[in-house]
Amino acid sequence: MTCRSICFLLASMLLCAAATAASIDDVVLPDTVSINGFDRPLVLNGAGMRKKWFISVYVGALYLPQRQAGVGDLLQSPPANRVAMHFVYSKVAKRQLAEGWREGFENNLTEAQLNAVAARLDRFVGLFGDMREGETVWLDFVPGRGTEVSVNGTPLGMIEGDDFNSALLSVWLGKEPVTIELKNAMVGVDKD
Repeated sequence: MTCRSICFLLASMLLCAAATAASIDDVVLPDTVSINGFDRPLVLNGAGMRKKWFISVYVGALYLPQRQAGVGDLLQSPPANRVAMHFVYSKVAKRQLAEGWREGFENNLTEAQLNAVAARLDRFVGLFGDMREGETVWLDFVPGRGTEVSVNGTPLGMIEGDDFNSALLSVWLGKEPVTIELKNAMVGVDKD
């Protein structure tokens, strides 16, 4: 094999590796995504499995304008972002989702913060129905615009406010995240 052939082969292998998306439990996660209202692609920061009592519920992924390790100031001043939830469990009932959202907000916000987003949380929770295996939720945020909720690529509504997105991110990245393993996977760290 000539030096030129070897170089071509190595370059081809590197390009193929770079084009390969992440995969968790047969859920393929693209390396980049585009969201409505933001002018450049977001990159996959990290992803992991949401488990409850050893049952895999969904693959959660965090996309940001650029990769970062750790939470940093994501909760104080969230940049454009997407949280993607790819459901792998047979069915998560609307009631269970509503309880989970409310619990996540209550566990990570002060009473004043919770009161400030309460009406918007009610609207947000009302956007969801039952979620089934293979379905996907996108929570797309653009600063100054709000958080757009989409299910299976169909926009369902916009929840205004940078403070709401900060509260929403705290469900996964706050002091009492849904699971520490998922938090660490989404922010690319080995431990808290």
